Amino acid sequence: MRFGKFPPKDPVIYMKARTSLTGAFEDIICPSFVKQLDYEGELALVIGKKCRDVEIGKALEYVGGYFVLDDISARDIQFIDKQYSRAKSFDSFGPCGPWVATRDEIHDPNDLQLITKVNEQVRQSSSTSNLVLNIEKIVNSLSGVMTLEAGDIISTGTPSGTGLSMSSHLKYLQHGDIVEVEVEGIGKIRNKVKYVR
Repeated sequence: MRFGKFPPKDPVIYMKARTSLTGAFEDIICPSFVKQLDYEGELALVIGKKCRDVEIGKALEYVGGYFVLDDISARDIQFIDKQYSRAKSFDSFGPCGPWVATRDEIHDPNDLQLITKVNEQVRQSSSTSNLVLNIEKIVNSLSGVMTLEAGDIISTGTPSGTGLSMSSHLKYLQHGDIVEVEVEGIGKIRNKVKYVR
């Protein structure tokens, strides 16, 4: 939706605060001034060892493992700021887990089914084979910009079906909604939305 017929040749990079990370079954806590809270089911990877300028053919050697991440985003904040960092960095806007599947446990990270549900209704259903850039290219490109260190998390992008891409007025997350993201071979996270003053 964002790129149309001309997808980027390199990843679109933004930083998400580490304090946004929360558990696989913890609440997503949203301030009441956010009016357009959105979900983005994604496959995330964690870097296993420090690297820089990684060749595409060797990129997976630097991946320690994979897990599920919901890249929660305040779209109204995103549109005001014209960039993503604040909109994605609120505390608890990065529910993830339920554990890290090691690299050897995932045969092909570029061919995993991903499903996101809101209140048991499927909103996203796709495969990592449909990512604009595969895992190897993402690691290759990012390591050409910055040194990647063990423990760094890279989230790979989300398929269509987010609230942003829907026409219904009920598209964004509301207080009490349950969001589930599942990635084949890894597991499922399940988080309740809680708006607070």
